[in-house]
Amino acid sequence: MYLPCILDDDARAELLCYLLVSQLVSRRYRGEWLSSAHLIDSARIWLRANVGDCDWFERARLCALSSQLATELEPKINLVPTSRLIALFHRHRQLNYRAALTQILHQYCADRLRKTPQYGGLPT
Repeated sequence: MYLPCILDDDARAELLCYLLVSQLVSRRYRGEWLSSAHLIDSARIWLRANVGDCDWFERARLCALSSQLATELEPKINLVPTSRLIALFHRHRQLNYRAALTQILHQYCADRLRKTPQYGGLPT
């Protein structure tokens, strides 16, 4: 059965930001990026917690984009103290949008999504 994506642009940016921060925290603590399977599980957890849903293709696209953004941002994020990086998550592994860095990363994700084609479209 085909399940259309019912996430609006802001929800996509939130999910992408969640995956991005998860990647960056994993890299800091474990020295490695999250596996594809772990990313997909993280996306499902976020979707369940935020009462969102989208098809597997959109989840995979956002997971792949989070990996790309994480590698781009890693040199800059390495300058951020570990305590500030961990503070991006608060209870129940939700992002802390009161943290300025979370807001910056969210905006970065939203901007990238605007420039990234969906379902094989051309970049804008």
